[in-house]
Amino acid sequence: MPIDVLMPALSPTMTEGKLARWLKAEGDPVAAGDLLAEIETDKATMEMEAVEEGTLGRILVPEGTEGVAVNTPIARLLAEGEDAAALDAEPAQAGPQPPPSPQAETPAAKDDAPKGASKAPRPAPGPATPPADRSRVFASPLARRLAARHGIDLAALSGRGPRGRILKADIEAAVEAGGTAPQPAAGKTQAEAPETPQADDPLLFGLPPHEAKPHSSMRRTIARRLTASARDVPHFSVAIDVDLDPLLRLRADLNGRIADKADRISVNDLIVKATGAALVAEPRCNVAFTEAAILHFSRVDIALAVALDDGLITPVIRDVPAKSLSTLHAEARRLAEKARAGKLTPEEYSGGTFTISNMGMFGVKSFTSILNPPQGGILSVGAGERRPVVRGDELAVGTVLSLNLAVDHRCIDGAVAAAFMARLKGLIEDPITLML
Repeated sequence: MPIDVLMPALSPTMTEGKLARWLKAEGDPVAAGDLLAEIETDKATMEMEAVEEGTLGRILVPEGTEGVAVNTPIARLLAEGEDAAALDAEPAQAGPQPPPSPQAETPAAKDDAPKGASKAPRPAPGPATPPADRSRVFASPLARRLAARHGIDLAALSGRGPRGRILKADIEAAVEAGGTAPQPAAGKTQAEAPETPQADDPLLFGLPPHEAKPHSSMRRTIARRLTASARDVPHFSVAIDVDLDPLLRLRADLNGRIADKADRISVNDLIVKATGAALVAEPRCNVAFTEAAILHFSRVDIALAVALDDGLITPVIRDVPAKSLSTLHAEARRLAEKARAGKLTPEEYSGGTFTISNMGMFGVKSFTSILNPPQGGILSVGAGERRPVVRGDELAVGTVLSLNLAVDHRCIDGAVAAAFMARLKGLIEDPITLML
């Protein structure tokens, strides 16, 4: 019997993804471990490996299809000795299926129950009989749950997924339309028939002609998480200015000893190192809030915000205080390159205990970031700029750096945040202590 290839869960939070590209064609032999496809998750584009061997008999989900639920059949493999005629068997429904809504349950669907299984009495037939081609409804598990929650009749919808499969986006469109989903043009995948803003949206009134670019999985996730963070997390910020000249002198001295320019230490590397040391000295800022307890982390894992063309991702450097500046520099550069190439693995962008966001390279003087849940703090780093400073009793011109710390007030109090910033200021203004 043909083997169904299912959409994999490539990260702990993944519920659906985009099938970006097939790496095998129909008719190609497939061995366990071969790369089958590229899957775009909410964080990165990752390669999917085959777990079975055979021949790729049929591709069920074409390239570019978005919103493909985890455990959805995306292709079928023919085992050794099987011919193409076996592919016409219906793919198995993948993953645990919730009970269908009463509106979607039909006599034909009930007849699929195994022989000998007890059957509930059938309700009297309604005034209308569903068309023959609607006798079985194909929908993703998530779409079924949403349909049941909103009272949507699955049998009344035509899905935009492969072979008419109903997806989450179809249910959301049906809810917005008052119960009936708008249908995409025939022969188009979800990626080819994006949803566009309603023409009668008052917020769009009077705007010039525009192009509506559908949200990527990453942009949807960023919007959802940051909205929840700004809305649900009670937070405040603490700002401080530091004299950057001592750190710049140390950096120049260190880089004078490094021949390869690519290996030279950046200001950001030194700030990451100083932040790690400050968190060790003030561990009450290396925490996260949960409903049951405040989590005090035994290790400082710092996430670095990396800007991408279509969003933002935060790869994580583990155990920052234990690493040398050269190691931190090499790891930060490697993670940033992988992030921009969309090649980060879940282990490389998950689990940070604190975040640093640096926009100094853009000339931004000062800014405040939104918290990256569930972390308790995020440090915003601006650009160093020449300003008048007082050194002792004399006025001078120095390089001043503005730092802003945003914290979750549920787990970090004002005095604790202030103590952390004072410690960080001391480390940056006396950076030789970072070498100890």
